[in-house]
Amino acid sequence: MKRWFLHLIPLGLLLASVVFRLLEPSFVEEIRLKVFDFYQRGKPRIYQDTPVRIIDIDEESLKRLGQWPWPRTRLAELVDRLSELEVSAIAFDMIFPEPDRTSPKNILPLWASTPAVENLRSRIGELEDHDQVMADALKKAKTVTGIALLNEENDVKPPVKVGYTFVGKEPFEYLPPFHGAVASLAVIENASAANGCINTIQERDGVIRRVPLLFRLNDVFYPSLAAGALSVRQNEPNYLLRYSGDDGESKFAENQGIVSVNIGDFSVPTDEQGRMWLYDTGFVPSRFIPAWKVLSEGYKTLDLKDKIVFLGTSAAGLKDLRITPLNPIAAGVEVQAQLLEQIFSHQFLERPDWALGAEIMYLIVFSFILIGFTRFAGAAWSAVLGIFFSLGAWILSWFAFTQKHWLIDALFPSVTLLLLYLTVSLIHYLRTEAEKRHVRTAFSRYLAPALVEKLVKHPELLKLGGETKNITILFSDIRGFTTLSEQFNAHELTSFMNQFLTPMTELLLNQSATIDKYIGDCIMAFWNAPLDDPAHAAHACQAACNMRQYLVHWNQEWKVECESKGRPPIPVNIGIGINTGECCVGNMGSVQHFNYSVLGDEVNLASRLEGQSKAYGVDIVLGMNTREQILKHNFAVLELDLLQVKGKTKPARIFGLLGDHTLLAADNFSKLSKLNEGMLAAYRSRDWENALKLIDECLLLDTPQTRLRYFYKLYKARIQGYQANPPSANWEGVTVAMFK
Repeated sequence: MKRWFLHLIPLGLLLASVVFRLLEPSFVEEIRLKVFDFYQRGKPRIYQDTPVRIIDIDEESLKRLGQWPWPRTRLAELVDRLSELEVSAIAFDMIFPEPDRTSPKNILPLWASTPAVENLRSRIGELEDHDQVMADALKKAKTVTGIALLNEENDVKPPVKVGYTFVGKEPFEYLPPFHGAVASLAVIENASAANGCINTIQERDGVIRRVPLLFRLNDVFYPSLAAGALSVRQNEPNYLLRYSGDDGESKFAENQGIVSVNIGDFSVPTDEQGRMWLYDTGFVPSRFIPAWKVLSEGYKTLDLKDKIVFLGTSAAGLKDLRITPLNPIAAGVEVQAQLLEQIFSHQFLERPDWALGAEIMYLIVFSFILIGFTRFAGAAWSAVLGIFFSLGAWILSWFAFTQKHWLIDALFPSVTLLLLYLTVSLIHYLRTEAEKRHVRTAFSRYLAPALVEKLVKHPELLKLGGETKNITILFSDIRGFTTLSEQFNAHELTSFMNQFLTPMTELLLNQSATIDKYIGDCIMAFWNAPLDDPAHAAHACQAACNMRQYLVHWNQEWKVECESKGRPPIPVNIGIGINTGECCVGNMGSVQHFNYSVLGDEVNLASRLEGQSKAYGVDIVLGMNTREQILKHNFAVLELDLLQVKGKTKPARIFGLLGDHTLLAADNFSKLSKLNEGMLAAYRSRDWENALKLIDECLLLDTPQTRLRYFYKLYKARIQGYQANPPSANWEGVTVAMFK
């Protein structure tokens, strides 16, 4: 390959990166937004006392005042008391679309027909309608009712109570349209001073980061609930919208759109869709006032004069919980309150008009410098320069956030610079290391001994292809290998691995295993291919038991060796996963390079089981299929759990292989097995007390051979957690693995 062509590759990568950034796939934006979340967690908005409070229908309020929904008469009482406290606006983060079920005229038809009820029916007209009582209270106060906009079309058209002035053209094309709405009853809606949309639109990952101040229902504009509350406080029913490209406003390398929304004395910067960035403080208790306190005798001591209050709920059972950058369980009403806090304190997050252009210019300029520098300097100095440029992007981005509250993306430029460095370094490496390829090629193919013998007799098998067979797969891995390897240099680490893998491989081969590959400190082996092995599951289990038993002796020799070299001895422990099932086995790879290997879901599950050995404190974990195939063989096996591993949608029963026939014959193990079975049955039937009792009995039978103390402590902790927070009604005892 000509050198001039090699130099075009990084330039092509740079051009492709710029085009990719301009096209901006959704996952790129999601990653950038998560970086901005990280910034907020690093320096969240400091809560300042502003004239904004939340009247919280919390768990205690529901306990004291009754289940939700409350009668409208109680809500009217709440509104009246807030009016007595001279609040400047009351915004309802809820909707009242149906008549109050507790109103006399609505509840009476539910009662059985008796003379007493019939007597009441004749006088029902003398009793006040609860919805009208609430409407009368709303008329006397400065209130804002909620609207929920829908994507589904319907005939609901809430009244428009504000006006709009546009500096530029009307922003119809920039506001995502909604086609339906849910609004409160007309008697309630008409009694309020204003209304506003309670929608808090989530990003693709479910996090609320930007909230529109303006919504569009077909061709009609409505404010958000926060904006409606702010306009009521100022007695300002008109909004001023500024549009990019008009009146001196401009954008660089971004779409045209809205740049700000003016509400009375406040100008709020927005993105092109009229969305305001949420600058999160996280949960702040002083922002909330429980509703029961407002309705209590001592409510007059509350200082709510001239404050905007939002009426909403943080009760988990009412399901108005949202995810924000700093709070995974934020009350929906808290988002509205935080927006007004930002407006009053003038603390806004902004992604400037020029941000995209600046990010691309930074990328282009420093990419050319890096490419040119790499041609004349070594890989090490180029790495230093690349790190310097990448760190520079992050430092500038963090400075912009902390000092100016600007959201500037450092991730894309830094990642692209890294890719450019790797590409240029790879080109240099390929050019200077070409003469060594024949050495690497010589070690690129591994064949199991049994396969070699078969290929000697049948050389026509040396081709790509495979067959489906019932295979038992074993994965073995050293626990804590990273910590262990830190005490070695490269030569010593290689010697250690050879010293460890050699006897372990021999133990596997003695049980008719085919060694598939070594992956660092991991051994992958399988049985029943290429040669048939009717007892493949039993051979795999016996090999695992032998490996575990041999490790005790190996650790003793390892300790002596470490002490002789003045090195602290770190015991070596292994985790093993074994599974059996239908797999594709054969020569796999390419025409130039292939290997005899095995593929399939059962292989993946075996790998996952090895990873779970640490989680359960058991050295050897078996899948259900393996357990069934060794029932007639003498192995000491206990069920561990009903587990849904990563990448699987259905749970699988998993088992711990504790030993061979020697342990199985012990009296204690028979008792332990029955107690363990009873404990799992009690656990899955939610009989927590009995399960804990059986765990204690199991622990009394635990021995150095079984080593189940960690396993039973795990279940004890689980049960205690479920006692404090019971699982859902459809829980069936399944545990979801949190890691591979």
